[in-house]
Amino acid sequence: MRIEDNYDLSGLNTFRMKVRCAKHIEYESVEELASLDFDSLPKPIKHMGGGSNLLFTGDFPGTILHSAIRHVKYVDMGFDEVPVIVGSGVVWDKLVEELCGHGLWGAENLSLIPGEAGAAAVQNIGAYGVEFKDLVSGVSCFDLQERKKCKFTAAECRYGYRESMFKEASDRYVITSVLLKVSRSAGPRLGYKGLEGIDASSPQKVREAVIAIRRQKLPDPEEIGSAGSFFKNPVVSALEFARIAEIAGSRIVPHYVLDGGFIKVPAAWLIDQCGFKGAKEGGAAVYDKQPLVIVNASGHASPEDVLELERRIIAGVHQKFGVSLSPEVEHIG
Repeated sequence: MRIEDNYDLSGLNTFRMKVRCAKHIEYESVEELASLDFDSLPKPIKHMGGGSNLLFTGDFPGTILHSAIRHVKYVDMGFDEVPVIVGSGVVWDKLVEELCGHGLWGAENLSLIPGEAGAAAVQNIGAYGVEFKDLVSGVSCFDLQERKKCKFTAAECRYGYRESMFKEASDRYVITSVLLKVSRSAGPRLGYKGLEGIDASSPQKVREAVIAIRRQKLPDPEEIGSAGSFFKNPVVSALEFARIAEIAGSRIVPHYVLDGGFIKVPAAWLIDQCGFKGAKEGGAAVYDKQPLVIVNASGHASPEDVLELERRIIAGVHQKFGVSLSPEVEHIG
């Protein structure tokens, strides 16, 4: 276990915000986590994965916990469905690469999503028609309030669009491992635009196609700082969608019809229609290839730069379309 004070988080968040925390603790087992004297730690206590879906709005006055639990265990009993127990500190895309390499289906559409397995369970990550909730059977945690281990079924996790019960109780539960279910049987999900007609002869082939699409649209976090998709895609009623379509005039509004008659409209399209693609604020900018992404364009953007650009985008979209965007990226500070 590593414990460090006044820790520099610049290299531990993909936005590359130059911030520090009062204390940083990295543990390698549930037992190490349970052994901590939580009462003596600087508050608040925050668990962080790969730092890929958050924005530090300033130095963090409390304690950052990070999991180095990195086991991957296959419960292979010869059946079609293969349960896999994954430590919360496993890098998500490395896991997907391994699963696809074994010819196991289910996670391939979630390729190249940054972050770690524990954070994937918190965020309910999703892409190309698949979400984390489609794979998970259960989640193991450490309860900071009761100071004991606990487990939740997938239903108890209350997964929704980029939501889970762990977001609501982020100061209580620390995810230590997840139980996933993958399959030997071919089950490609190719309904997303861009995946039609691809070679789906193996999960590896689908993974390669997904990676190619993501690399065309999204910045490489190794080259430019960002937190991926910054805003959630708004879900509106049929009446609200009709109003958006009327405002758009001759422009076709891309959309996805959901259960209950609600309609999901791509936030990227709304932002683009408001002229924000490439917009700048200090060292921050809207990515020129994907307006859903805010980047640390200069490498020296401040949290205030990103927050001001976020405010401008939200105000602009609301003024033009009457739609209130919500950030997908968690704000910490």
